[in-house]
Amino acid sequence: MTHSEKTIQLAINGMHCGSCVKKVTAVLQPFTEEVKVTLSPPVASLKNPIASIAQLNKALAKVGEYNVSELNLTKTSQAPLKDQPIANWVRTYQPLFLIVGYILLTTLTINFSQEPFNIERWMMHFMAGFFLVFSFFKMLSIHAFANSYAMYDLLAMRSKIYGFIYPFIELTLGLAYLLAFEPRITNTATVVIMGFSSLGVIRAVIKKQKIRCACLGTVFELPMSTITIIEDLLMAGMAAWMLI
Repeated sequence: MTHSEKTIQLAINGMHCGSCVKKVTAVLQPFTEEVKVTLSPPVASLKNPIASIAQLNKALAKVGEYNVSELNLTKTSQAPLKDQPIANWVRTYQPLFLIVGYILLTTLTINFSQEPFNIERWMMHFMAGFFLVFSFFKMLSIHAFANSYAMYDLLAMRSKIYGFIYPFIELTLGLAYLLAFEPRITNTATVVIMGFSSLGVIRAVIKKQKIRCACLGTVFELPMSTITIIEDLLMAGMAAWMLI
């Protein structure tokens, strides 16, 4: 009698780095013949599972704030996740695109209403909104942000206290741009801080580290990618442009 094989895919919440993947894999292993866990997207594939989702979540709760749920796929998207890279990429970074889009829309609206349109004034307003909003998300859980930031930032790796200070640095820069405080000093500080920050991100991307991007704190599950590099270098580039 042939034994039928059944493989299910479950969405995983709470993972943010390679260590999380190892923990979740170790917990799920006893409940299946074979398990594969990925960080991006956060999915677990279980072959012939012998436990319910409730039982799996009970076991996961013992090692961290992890939980699994059914992965809902419509009939038009039954192909494996790896065959839908663009859709997954957009869905993964949707929170970041929405936030930056709102900042862009708001600052453009404000500046187009003040004739004539001045690109430097718009840049200052955009950067003010960027730093204020991004520092807000980091401050929602500074401790969790500091832990994630220490995984890739070159200075935070050596001194974790920098991870606790960094959200306040962004807050200060945001207020400085909003108030047009000493533009030359503010822009110079931005070039140095964001330029240095990008080095750790570039290093992590080159090494293909599977870790969470802490740009929006730990509220959203955003994996580290070239998007983070662009984000840092865009701020540094705008500041450098205004210095010239």
